[in-house]
Amino acid sequence: MGNGDYRAAYRQSLEDPEAFWGRAAEAIDWITPPPRVLDDDRPPFYRWFTGGTLNTCFNALDRHVAAGRGDQPALHYDSPVTDTHQTITYAALLDRVATFAGALASLGVEKGDRVVIYMPMVPEAVVAMLACARLGAVHSVVFGGFAPAELAARVEDAKPVVIVAASCGVEPTRVVEYKPLLDAALDRSTHKPESVIVLQREQARAAVGERDTDWEELDWDELVADAEPADCVEVGATDPLYILYTSGTTGRPKGIVRDNGGHAVALRWSMGNIYGIGPGDTWFTASDVGWVVGHSYIVYAPLLTGATTVLYEGKPVGTPDASAFWKVIADHGVKAMFTAPTAYRAIKRDDPEGELMKGHDLSSLETVFLAGERLDPDTYAWATERLGVPVVDNWWQTETGWPIAANLRGLEPMPIKPGSPTVPAPGFDVRILGEGGRELGAGEEGAICIRLPLPPGTLPTLWGDDDRFVSGYLSAFDGYYLTGDGGLVDEDGYLYVMGRTDDVLNVAGHRLSTGSIEAALAGHPAVAECAVIGVHDDLKGQVPRALVVLKAGVDGAADGERIRTELKQRVRDEVGAIASLQRVDVVTALPKTRSGKILRKTMREMADGKVPTVPGTIEDASVLETLGPVLSSPA
Repeated sequence: MGNGDYRAAYRQSLEDPEAFWGRAAEAIDWITPPPRVLDDDRPPFYRWFTGGTLNTCFNALDRHVAAGRGDQPALHYDSPVTDTHQTITYAALLDRVATFAGALASLGVEKGDRVVIYMPMVPEAVVAMLACARLGAVHSVVFGGFAPAELAARVEDAKPVVIVAASCGVEPTRVVEYKPLLDAALDRSTHKPESVIVLQREQARAAVGERDTDWEELDWDELVADAEPADCVEVGATDPLYILYTSGTTGRPKGIVRDNGGHAVALRWSMGNIYGIGPGDTWFTASDVGWVVGHSYIVYAPLLTGATTVLYEGKPVGTPDASAFWKVIADHGVKAMFTAPTAYRAIKRDDPEGELMKGHDLSSLETVFLAGERLDPDTYAWATERLGVPVVDNWWQTETGWPIAANLRGLEPMPIKPGSPTVPAPGFDVRILGEGGRELGAGEEGAICIRLPLPPGTLPTLWGDDDRFVSGYLSAFDGYYLTGDGGLVDEDGYLYVMGRTDDVLNVAGHRLSTGSIEAALAGHPAVAECAVIGVHDDLKGQVPRALVVLKAGVDGAADGERIRTELKQRVRDEVGAIASLQRVDVVTALPKTRSGKILRKTMREMADGKVPTVPGTIEDASVLETLGPVLSSPA
């Protein structure tokens, strides 16, 4: 493992967390320096930097302007869907944030109040988030265009004083009007806000103030025109910064809480040590502010660091084509980028030879980071070969807010092993546990758990629901956080994440992870992407079934039978005869959430003839309609 920088840091983070995180906290400007680092008075509810006070917005903006970075770009807004390009300096962003914070304050928003933000990838979404942080208000960003039922559930749980929305979002082929969705959500919700602020976009203007409502509806531009800038409000390190809801498939959504102090310290530490990004560097995260990756690595981490962040309103393909990312990298001199593997699979499918990279100067690019779902070895190899830079997997969750496992490019780059996000990050005491909490040895697959306490920046609890936090995450094994993923650690200490534990198949008493079967399929030269689900079988309990999307240019009609035969043989060769993949269906697309996760559970339920639970986060529901006849037809 290199010269031991990682090993020393990792050891200290577990053996002496006070010293490790106390030192990391020196990179943040505190109003009251924290008198203690780890507060373990009330396990399993651990807190970090109790008694310290700060303001997250000050750390993201004001301090950089004061230090002479005012003229440096804070944010490049790059929107191929609207043909808009805008660069906002730190001084200009501070001005806009302070003004909008003043506008929120004029509506009575105070420290601790919640504000729901329902916006697409526009600069005002970032402005609204930071304005909340400036006032000590708690933002809850809901992905723009989310269905009314999902939005209503979040409004009911968070009880916002104000909702900030845009009139519409712009997709490659259509404009999605947000106001009718918001109106429908508020009609459903028992909680009503006091005010709704609407940012009018020219692609579709919204009717504001025309309905008879219990709340006032205001125009963003008019409100801001009259607003006085607001100063930063002092908050406690353990006060909440935001709530981010994860889509629970049933019942009320789970509100992941993020605090101010631990979050600022962990994200600032991660930017340099994991991602190798420092002040003045340009960083491009192709995600959405509605997801945790957007919160952490479009908005907070780069700005806390004094870096330049790219806010990209577009897709990896189709805006206009598979060269979209290369154009952004060349235009802005991007040093490193971060997205989900599904984005690179889409690019590879449309441009398998990488022809569209030509003509773009990618010399600034040093690293590509991928996370959000399993990075299959085929996509890893394609990206590495085409780009000629390290392609680095990292693994984490909405709950943790930053990587559990990564290849720490800033602290100590390590050899990359395809299929592994490398090693646990400092602060994460990762253990593989078997039945009854027995710790498993190298190479043995079990439940990936993290020994408490979790490090700074991770969830301290769920919003308004300590009991659900304990029962959902901490009750399986005493003293451990259950990640919900299965996997193993090899003899070199590298972690392998094999998939959600509910994606494990039980075939005739043998446990098989869908990840291992998918890896075998993805290695076939004709396969663009694939998913494996376990379907009910009277004889074996469950049998694996594969759905594959072929690469552009492969003729499924002519070669489908040959490809199916080869895929079955590959699984037999690489996973073993027990996997006995009886059925492979070639399909045009797989159902996914907007953040790129494949909806295996939904497909499994359809294949088993049940009524599927379709999360509100689905990107394109028509894919399920197309798959319906395929999934429900008998073998």
